[in-house]
Amino acid sequence: MTSVASTTTSSDTETVAPAPGPMPLGKALNAGLRAALAANDRVLLMGEDIGPLGGVFRVTEGLQAEFGPRRVIDTPLAESGIIGTAIGLAMTGFRPVCEIQFDGFVFPGFDQITTQLAKLTSRTEGALQMPVVIRIPYGGHIGAIEHHQESPEAYFTHTPGLRVVSPSTANDAYWMIQEAIASNDPVVFLEPKSTYWTKGEVDTSAPALPLHASRIVRRGTDVTLVGHGAMVGTLLQAAALAEAEGTSCEVVDVRSLSPIDYGPILDSVRRTGRMVYAQEAPGFTSLGSEVAATVAEKAFFSLEAPVLRVSGFDTPFPPAKLEGLYLPDADRILEAVDRALTY
Repeated sequence: MTSVASTTTSSDTETVAPAPGPMPLGKALNAGLRAALAANDRVLLMGEDIGPLGGVFRVTEGLQAEFGPRRVIDTPLAESGIIGTAIGLAMTGFRPVCEIQFDGFVFPGFDQITTQLAKLTSRTEGALQMPVVIRIPYGGHIGAIEHHQESPEAYFTHTPGLRVVSPSTANDAYWMIQEAIASNDPVVFLEPKSTYWTKGEVDTSAPALPLHASRIVRRGTDVTLVGHGAMVGTLLQAAALAEAEGTSCEVVDVRSLSPIDYGPILDSVRRTGRMVYAQEAPGFTSLGSEVAATVAEKAFFSLEAPVLRVSGFDTPFPPAKLEGLYLPDADRILEAVDRALTY
């Protein structure tokens, strides 16, 4: 993977590292964006209400005042125009970072992302690089209406030419956004919005892992629990409850949804013999489907039980008062763990 430093240039703006101590994930993203803007004057931020307002979730708060309206650009309400403009900017050497206000709002720009942005490098036989980042707050748990709580990751992971990542911790958010901006390929950067206020330590000395690496976040011996984004926190909660009942669960954070680093996942499954994948998105033809199929293919003789999946239901996202029934929780994950142990 190309390092951040190798693709950035210095500017007159001094990089200011965040203060030591726990930091909310949203603030870590803000700090990571600030570092990228300061390190390379070809980095631009674009999106609706990202200037003085700082975005709906205040992820870009203070950045326009610091770097000016020519680098932190409030755009019209036109996602297709935002992505199309970013493609043109990338063609001329800029590294635009586009914010989509909510997951469901990305679809007016979906054609630009999947038929233009994802394919231009291949179409030009590498003559054109597309260093564009599409930031998308996604997922539920915030009590919002439809088009504000969806999990559209499968659409993008299905599209060759796009890299797709999702941090689950503040430290990952800080480093992964900088690594995504440094990438010469387009990156869909999925931000689990329910974790924007979840605090964690941020190590500003160096990234712990490359952008496209999976990570074991809890060791265990009986069942491997795998997920991404906000679901990692739910998996850890389920693992703690399972431990109280005598079951040891290992938890793997996928982090990169395309490409997927299968090494830690397969190593874990070969040790435990059982796996449960959990996600907020509907289960049919999803990321969980792909991971389950690959694990069954590559670790078949290590499995003591079928790979099980826990997901949102195959329905449109429900009204806010029903989201607790729709989204997987620790109890649904523990039910799958019990099933895996009874085979």
